[in-house]
Amino acid sequence: MAPTKVLKRNETILKEELDIKKMKDVTIPITSQLWQRSGNCPEGTILIRRIQNKFLNNNDHAYGRKKPSEPRYQETTLENATNSPVNHSVSEVITEGYSYSGAQVDMKVWTPYVEKEDEYSTSRVVIKNGGAYDFELVETGWAADGSRTTGCFDLTCPGFVQVNHKIALGAAIYPVTKPYGLPYVITVHIYKDPETNNWWVRYGNYIDIGYWPSELFELLKFQGVEVKWGGEVYSTRVKTHPHTATAMGNGQTPPAIFDNCGTMSRMRVEQNHGPLMMPEWTDVNVDEYRCYDILYIVDYVADPVFFYGGPGRSPWCP
Repeated sequence: MAPTKVLKRNETILKEELDIKKMKDVTIPITSQLWQRSGNCPEGTILIRRIQNKFLNNNDHAYGRKKPSEPRYQETTLENATNSPVNHSVSEVITEGYSYSGAQVDMKVWTPYVEKEDEYSTSRVVIKNGGAYDFELVETGWAADGSRTTGCFDLTCPGFVQVNHKIALGAAIYPVTKPYGLPYVITVHIYKDPETNNWWVRYGNYIDIGYWPSELFELLKFQGVEVKWGGEVYSTRVKTHPHTATAMGNGQTPPAIFDNCGTMSRMRVEQNHGPLMMPEWTDVNVDEYRCYDILYIVDYVADPVFFYGGPGRSPWCP
């Protein structure tokens, strides 16, 4: 496990910054998207993002599909970079040990740099069931995608059923946070309907976007056993040299004053369809602490919060 930083009671590394943060701890929730400047869609319809022919013609079989996670036994070349599958690098908080029927988080929205067309950077919440090699998961959040050819980020992939006419999957979120500017935050929530066993995605506090039908799942049909919150970068040039310059979060490595990096707060889980609650146990997982790091704060705050991200390739991550 790569080294990480967890702020404990007897440490004071961020005490002054946290005192400042308490005075500036104002976030602006957003549920709008850039396309809404041009109008809206009537009830009874859904929004489908237009796909350019050049993407379909060049990559018909792969368009709209997130790159799969591959087994952990594949060799990597960067020291201590073995926690997640090859071509994926993560900085995340994990909880497990219970039956999970939902998870929620507030996450700050950024536009990280993506170096190449077949790479992406995402911030997400994940509910998973299964082991390292045979598993199922559902996730939601925001992503920056070099050419929009790398992920199941919209309705191009079969399976997800959209029911909301106000949100377009894969469309740009607006506004987004700028360095040292106003902190724009989205709330995302995945939860399971106990009667249908469908997994629903909620955006904000009340917008149900749609669901994954229970028929898609075997392991996740009834419960999740692990929840993860955090950032992920996909590239064939993670865990190797030269490293990709695709950023995580906003490209800043924590600690960053005034939350000027990837930030998640109000992490919640549902156990056996109960109310949202703080997870009873958490741990951190970082693949490449020299490239993308994490700072998980459990003291000095009423609610745990974590900062994550990094620039990728740098003097510390060649």
